[in-house]
Amino acid sequence: MSAARPLTTLRTLAAIAALPLLLTACGYGSDSADDDKQAQVAADAKKLSADEVRIGYFPNLTHATALVGVEEGIFQKELGGTTIKASTFNAGPSEIEALNAGSIDIGWIGPSPAINGYTKADGSNLRIISGSASGGVKLVVNPDKIKSLKDVKGKKIATPQLGNTQDVAFLNWIAEQGWKVEAQSGKGDVSVVRTDNKVTPDAYKSGSIDGAWVPEPTASKLVAEGGKVLLDEGDLWPDKKFVITNIIVSQTFLKEHPDVVEAVLRGSVKANEWINANPDKAKAAANEALKKESGKALPAEVIDPAWKSISFLDDPLAATLDTQAEHAVKAGLLEQPDLNGIYDLALLNKILKAEGKDEVDDAGLGVK
Repeated sequence: MSAARPLTTLRTLAAIAALPLLLTACGYGSDSADDDKQAQVAADAKKLSADEVRIGYFPNLTHATALVGVEEGIFQKELGGTTIKASTFNAGPSEIEALNAGSIDIGWIGPSPAINGYTKADGSNLRIISGSASGGVKLVVNPDKIKSLKDVKGKKIATPQLGNTQDVAFLNWIAEQGWKVEAQSGKGDVSVVRTDNKVTPDAYKSGSIDGAWVPEPTASKLVAEGGKVLLDEGDLWPDKKFVITNIIVSQTFLKEHPDVVEAVLRGSVKANEWINANPDKAKAAANEALKKESGKALPAEVIDPAWKSISFLDDPLAATLDTQAEHAVKAGLLEQPDLNGIYDLALLNKILKAEGKDEVDDAGLGVK
């Protein structure tokens, strides 16, 4: 996409932007849309410029940086006397609404809702300040009905929501096969069935869908039900990396409390470092956090393969977000957006440099 573009909004989503489940980043997890919890702070800990920082994320594995960072107290250690208050969300729009309303300050979220939120606010509400996770998205099918990729034609394949990150990816893949699907209705050479991730496994078991293009752990839940991984989305990207979760911040909070934002980012960098150095402990910590959120931990047959398919990293993989926006434009779900200024990676790069790590790039979409 070019550096300068006319500023527009999501054409097909404008009329239904208020629906709380439209652009979920991943969608699997607790039924609670706002499950607040507050970490304990040592009495003698020194506060930063804010008394508290309110963060939001989804209770699923692709948001494990936040799950583990809260569960293990990594964020709170960096924040000192500034309290961290965490809320969980099931959908991107509700998290963006919370950010816009000042109910949260920082959030873990997928690329599609970040793009949508930024463009609808004319670039005035948020910045992407870091990456968090890559990968963890698969096309899982019924092996009795679909033997190869060409067999997907004519079948019923689920995606989480109209216009969400996986929906856009699947529509783009369909187009690359030379097949036709009307994006809004999902009708065409493939039937794209928009199904909430929480009910997709039941839809698969009932035979109402033949497969699904979904994130983890839903993909591994389908495999546990007898499904077969036909395609890992990572195989479609250079170096097998693409953004699935990034970190956003309110522009107002970033301006007023950069020290707090920096502390949260240090916690994110350290959480990812700990996750990668201690994968088994991190997986257990994430599962314990999920259990607290949803009341039920993931079984080993689901969490083990799901965990292996996700990479936790600080790089926002900005070029892939730009490409994902292009895919949405080609699918007819997005008018050409102006993403200039969506990134502000200055604090992240300051932290990475201090840690002796490579700085990351904003693909020309950073604050000028």
